[in-house]
This record gives sequence, C-alpha cells and structure tokens, in this order.
Amino acid sequence: MLNIECASFHEISCLVSKIDDSWLWHRRAAHVNMHYLNHLVKKDLVIGIQKLKFEKNKLCKAWQKGKQVKNPFQSKNVVSTSIPCELLHMDLFGPSRTMSLGGNYYGLVIVDDYSRYTWTLLLKTKNDVFRKLSNVIQNEKSLTIVSIRSYKGGEFQNEYFEKFCEENGIHHNFSIPRTP
Repeated sequence: MLNIECASFHEISCLVSKIDDSWLWHRRAAHVNMHYLNHLVKKDLVIGIQKLKFEKNKLCKAWQKGKQVKNPFQSKNVVSTSIPCELLHMDLFGPSRTMSLGGNYYGLVIVDDYSRYTWTLLLKTKNDVFRKLSNVIQNEKSLTIVSIRSYKGGEFQNEYFEKFCEENGIHHNFSIPRTP
C-alpha cells in the first residue's frame, strides 16, 4: 500500500512517500494473524523481516473471503421422488467404544428421500444390516424399497449386500464421499 501526503491540493510536490511492508509480510507468512507477526518481529524469529509494527485490527481481504460461508449447491424445493421408499439414503457407523444397553456396537441410519422419515437401528454386527433393513421397512411397514443410496463403505460394497439387493429387486447406487 502506498501512502502519499501532500502539502495542499494545489501543490504537485510530494513531501513523504513510504511503502507499508506489513501487508507484504502478512502475505509472505501465509496470511498469518498480525499478532503473530508482531511476535515474530519481537523475538527475531524470521531472518530478514523488518522491524515493523503490525496493526492488530487490520483485516485481510483474502482472509475474509476464505472465512465466508456459502452454500455449495442451490437449495432444492422439489422432491425428486414420488412415493415413500423410492430412494433410501443409508449410513452405517461403528463399532462404538461402549456397548449400548441392548448389547449393540453398530448403528444404521436410514433416511427416506420422499418423506425425510429417519430410522435409526442398533446392530450387534455389521451383517445384521440386511436382515434388519428387510424386516423393518418391507415387512413391518409393507413398503417396497426401489433404490438405496450409500457411500462406498465395505459394509455396502460386498457380495452379501449385492445379493440382498438382487434378491429383493433393489437398485443400489453410491454417493460421492462426504456428501450429506
């Protein structure tokens, strides 16, 4: 940043000209906080850094842009499914460090895309996924599962689960990692 001070508006001669190196060092140090830059200067921890006073209340535009929160996708107001259980989103977590009261270590979360109804099932082993899924949704609720979407975890990407989907006429597809 270049600061120029002139004697008056009508005079063209420049009295003082100085370059503010604090922003330069701020950028060189990967946009580190001005407080830490003052610490570096005070302790003489960086070779070649000038004895500058870094103002703590200055805000960096690049830092502000990096801290802005923005939704990565447009909100969808239309439901893409037309009936319950047309598309189920599934996630399996575990094993947990502590056993539940029923002796379970794993949890299965199922979300219906149409109604956003959520089932949370506690499981003793990962293999219980297929039996519990079939019992709870297809038998108890008398609904037919059309499609399942899950991440590419080992519990959903194996021959047992593929066989289960094939036997029940369920289409299984995978989501992109870290997609809600």
